[in-house]
Amino acid sequence: MALDYSIIGNRIKTIRKKKKITQATLAEALDVSDSTISRIERGDLKVSLSRLNQICEVLEVKEGEILNGASFTSPQYLNSDMANLLKETSPQNQKLIYAIAKTVNEVLPNLFE
Repeated sequence: MALDYSIIGNRIKTIRKKKKITQATLAEALDVSDSTISRIERGDLKVSLSRLNQICEVLEVKEGEILNGASFTSPQYLNSDMANLLKETSPQNQKLIYAIAKTVNEVLPNLFE
């Protein structure tokens, strides 16, 4: 299974903001630059497991919360990630995402019959 670093980065960002920690504060605790944190949160920089462990220590969360967000077997898997994505997306793009998701939801079950 390949890791989606944009999802991991978004989870880090969401947790950081919930805890009212700035990128600068997190960067200082990890002895990296603010831009490094920004790149991690955007998914532009692949975070190593050792760096992820350090981030989790500072944010006081388990690695699984950032890697999984929820159990892969849970019906709610990715719900909060999708909701956050939609919040950060323009209304025009939200309509497009909805149309694509609706089409996939209608067509995909028929492909396996």
